Amino acid sequence: MLKQRPLLIEALIAAGLLVVPFVLPHLGFSPTTINRILVWGLFGIGFDILFGFTGLLSFGQSAFYGTGGFVAAYLLTVLNFPSVTAALFVGTIAATVAGYLVGLIALRRTGIYFAMITVAIAEVFYFVEFNPLSAYTGGENGLPGVPTPTLSLGFTTISFDTDWSMYAFLAFWYFVGIVLALRIVRSPVGVILRAIRDNPMRAAAVGHNVHGYKLTAFVIAAAYAGFAGGLLGVLQAFMPPDAFTFDTSGQLVMQTAIGGAGTLIGPLVGATVWLYLSDFLQTTLHLGAAWKLILGIVFVLLVCFLRRGIVGGFADLARLVAGRDKGHEAPESDPTTVTGPAGAPIVPLLTRDSKTDADEIILRAERLTKRYGGLIANNNIDFSVRRGERRGIIGPNGAGKSTFFKMLTCEVPPSAGRIVFDGRDITGHSVTQVCQLGLTKSYQVNQLFTRLTVRENLIIASLAERRGPFRLDIFKSLGRVGGLSAQVAQMLSLVHLTARADVPVSELAYGEKRRLEIGLALAASPSLLLLDEPLAGLSPRERVETVQLLKAISRGRTMIVIDHDMDAIFELAERITVLHEGRILTEGAPEEIKSNATVQEAYLGGMAAA
Repeated sequence: MLKQRPLLIEALIAAGLLVVPFVLPHLGFSPTTINRILVWGLFGIGFDILFGFTGLLSFGQSAFYGTGGFVAAYLLTVLNFPSVTAALFVGTIAATVAGYLVGLIALRRTGIYFAMITVAIAEVFYFVEFNPLSAYTGGENGLPGVPTPTLSLGFTTISFDTDWSMYAFLAFWYFVGIVLALRIVRSPVGVILRAIRDNPMRAAAVGHNVHGYKLTAFVIAAAYAGFAGGLLGVLQAFMPPDAFTFDTSGQLVMQTAIGGAGTLIGPLVGATVWLYLSDFLQTTLHLGAAWKLILGIVFVLLVCFLRRGIVGGFADLARLVAGRDKGHEAPESDPTTVTGPAGAPIVPLLTRDSKTDADEIILRAERLTKRYGGLIANNNIDFSVRRGERRGIIGPNGAGKSTFFKMLTCEVPPSAGRIVFDGRDITGHSVTQVCQLGLTKSYQVNQLFTRLTVRENLIIASLAERRGPFRLDIFKSLGRVGGLSAQVAQMLSLVHLTARADVPVSELAYGEKRRLEIGLALAASPSLLLLDEPLAGLSPRERVETVQLLKAISRGRTMIVIDHDMDAIFELAERITVLHEGRILTEGAPEEIKSNATVQEAYLGGMAAA
């Protein structure tokens, strides 16, 4: 079964929130500072989901922070909305809608270009707040008079009009926010977000809609920002215009980095350090404007020496002290079963291919051509594979084999020609779409999720087959995904990594990574599996074991293999296709290809005749 994380974190956070009023004031924190920390911490939860878990660095969160805050403040101060809580949720909805619309634009680009787009959009929101909408936002004066919340219990009414009663109100919503965030990151969606952070290309290749999940994370972050912005106005009884400024977004990024990205609790810790030092440097040391210089130096030192932030640093220290679990030995295999590498039992694999007609063509490429400017990588290739066949593709370096594979899996579009898979024209499809149809590949250079464990890698690939390319089950636990646990255990046994299931991929040996690479492709239960040099870099013994593994997993599915190991490819394949200079040179059975003078000439040049 998949491991279920206990509710320990939630319990510790609740206990911490209860203890804070009795501890932090003795450390020099004022009640107002503590309340501001909670607002920033809630703001940071959404940003951490976006940055720490999805890998998207946004400098535009102030746009949604200000949107949610000003919508709620306008409802309460101008329209005299009767409920503070209801106004907060309306502001959150407004920020969420804004986040969705902005995400549609910003997520068209990645990396630094995405970050720059968010900066520009935040500046647009700031300009709009100060000029065209100043009649509604108060312009540079903001919106004063935001009322404090109240809670009616029927027999009495509780008013949160003191510092510590306001702390109770803010602590409640922070706890709700962190519990929801923990549910999200533990859900199938949360696992996929971490996959996108590590390797978005492979996340798409195993069948996930990467853009859809990125947009989901962006919208979630906007919702958290909007609600936190509303709480800021309630806390201060005034909605300040600087909520929209770039400085707000910058502080959020730095607080998250200080506390630890990818931890959820890190932004709260970072806000605690940031606001305490800010108050201490200004009010106690009276440094004036120089406080920013000192705080900047502190930030640089923390980032340099604690690259994963304060929370991440403590987590690393705890793992170092406790030591890493070495796992358990793999169970002895049943002597009556077929075995793979090092005796790992091979169990029947799932496949989407329920058809059994061996004469049917499952894949056909017609006049397939790929040009890169004046260079022709593949030229007018006609290629077909029968259902259930094991096909090998060989050719000298530069023959166009990898480019041909990329076109077959729709990683790159052909310049001309078309591809038909299982009776469907897939030309122009995305790699995610063809993976969902049952066509996938392993890569020549390992494309793994290196910051995650072996088990998590296989979970990610299996989820695409179990759930489809996109599903918003953000509050569903992994253990409730039907058949997932059994499928992951099957894949671990198949590639002989059961004993290494909870080891980070970065710590695996090269041969183990190659087996995991094959396992990721198999976890999608493909009916047609393409393997790009699966034996590359393996020792002689590992090559023999991997060939036996590939023979076993080919039962019930079609397989196409590229490799330079001639002995292995001739043993594995039933039919060989030879590519040379971007064209098919010849095709035939392994024995025919071995004795073919044209193939010898292509590989050895004039040396064949000599």
